[in-house]
Amino acid sequence: MTDSTIISKIWNLANVLRDDGVGYGDYLEQITYLLFLKMADELNKPPYNKGLEFPKLKDVEGKEIEDGEICNWETLSGKRGAELESFYSQLLRSLSTEKDMLGQIFTKSQNKIQDPAKLLKVINLIDQEKWSLMGADIKGKIYEGLLEKNAEDTKSGAGQYFTPRALIKTMVACVQPKPMKSISDPACGTGGFFLAAYDHIVANNQLDPDEKAFLKNKTFHGNEIVANTRRMCLMNMYLHNIGEIDGESYLSANDALISDNGNRFDYVLANPPFGKKSSMTITNEEGEIEKEDLSYNRQDFWETTSNKQLNFLQHIKTQLKITGEAAVVLPDNVLFEGGAGEEVRKQLMKTTELHTILRLPTGLFYAHGVKANVLFFNNKPASKEAWTKEVWIYDYRTNVHHTLKKKQMTTADLAEFVKLYNPENRHKRKETWSEDPSTGSGPEGRWRKYSYDEIIARDKTNLDIFWLKDKSLTDLDNLPDPDVLANEIIENIESGLNSFRGIMETINGKSE
Repeated sequence: MTDSTIISKIWNLANVLRDDGVGYGDYLEQITYLLFLKMADELNKPPYNKGLEFPKLKDVEGKEIEDGEICNWETLSGKRGAELESFYSQLLRSLSTEKDMLGQIFTKSQNKIQDPAKLLKVINLIDQEKWSLMGADIKGKIYEGLLEKNAEDTKSGAGQYFTPRALIKTMVACVQPKPMKSISDPACGTGGFFLAAYDHIVANNQLDPDEKAFLKNKTFHGNEIVANTRRMCLMNMYLHNIGEIDGESYLSANDALISDNGNRFDYVLANPPFGKKSSMTITNEEGEIEKEDLSYNRQDFWETTSNKQLNFLQHIKTQLKITGEAAVVLPDNVLFEGGAGEEVRKQLMKTTELHTILRLPTGLFYAHGVKANVLFFNNKPASKEAWTKEVWIYDYRTNVHHTLKKKQMTTADLAEFVKLYNPENRHKRKETWSEDPSTGSGPEGRWRKYSYDEIIARDKTNLDIFWLKDKSLTDLDNLPDPDVLANEIIENIESGLNSFRGIMETINGKSE
């Protein structure tokens, strides 16, 4: 069976199940469980003979049933009808109590395909292939496609865990991670940054056996608090040949912001979750459900705040080795907000070299109302003088229009930025902006620098800097297509609503 045929069959079955009320997210969950079991079964047979052990069925207290059947693919694929549905549900419950990667994959697992006939179709589809022999690029392509399709389902909310792959690849191309270096993502979602870094390292280096082993088992470290998203990340990584099926998990289920665990990394690549404030849901004395702001009181933080993105930025600074590098997607409020935001920006520029900001357009993310930027900075040792000398800004927002369906952003769209970023030697850069067109650049240039003194002199140390004119305000003959314009209007309204919600929560002390 060809690669395209496999992909087509999986998509067709996803649509059949969707008609029965099984969404892409639920289907993706079941694919994850079944693929894991099938690949483990293959690895236990020649030529691998890995000797992976699976438990017997367990009772509700988590104890193995003495005469219970083995929770593996061989037993499952031999069942039919109601017996299949019953055994599958028991298998999922039993495996969820295991340790390491096995337990992480099956944490809180449930059978969402109640029709035994449909469940058997999925099992037979997976059973037709030798997944262990299939190339990692093909397996990854299948799974990544399902992840993206799931992100497009706005009702599921899965889009918040999916960063556009073109943006991720661009960030990795700028940072250029090297072999034998550690990489962290404290909110790793489905593992997009890890996979792009892995591909970059493999494509640009001749790896020796030690480097290959390090890349497979020791390079990546992440946090993901949502069990379903964490299992998708683990499976996504494993299908791309990262990690061992019976090895320790490199993902933590803990909230990365709660404390500093002392681990330090060479690179941090991240897109922390959207949403301005960290909060917890409580029931008050009147029995009403309300949200209470959650602040993280950490000695390594410059400021105590309930702003989630500011907390992630401070945490990422802590995570970096002295020579560590970071590329982080952050919303506009981090660049201009006063109070804690201003102090965090000042400390960031003082203690690290904040050298580049990429301003992103709307229409990139599945969550509406997000106006974001990428901050690139390098950690430095303690110093009396500020490490940031100048900040280079690339404005890929003004007069740029993208939508998720008709005009998605591609890596080609950001090729100019990567070239100007000059990752081979970023200390040799040339502005494309100038007030004097005779210099070879001009006032329409998207790439310019601001000195540390210029930024510190701005009100609240505002880093939300732009200089290009919005042509839609003056050139009515060249307006974007109606669907692009409508999308931008929605994005702006959503962004405004998010800001008002934040104000209301602050005024009322609870959510609307």
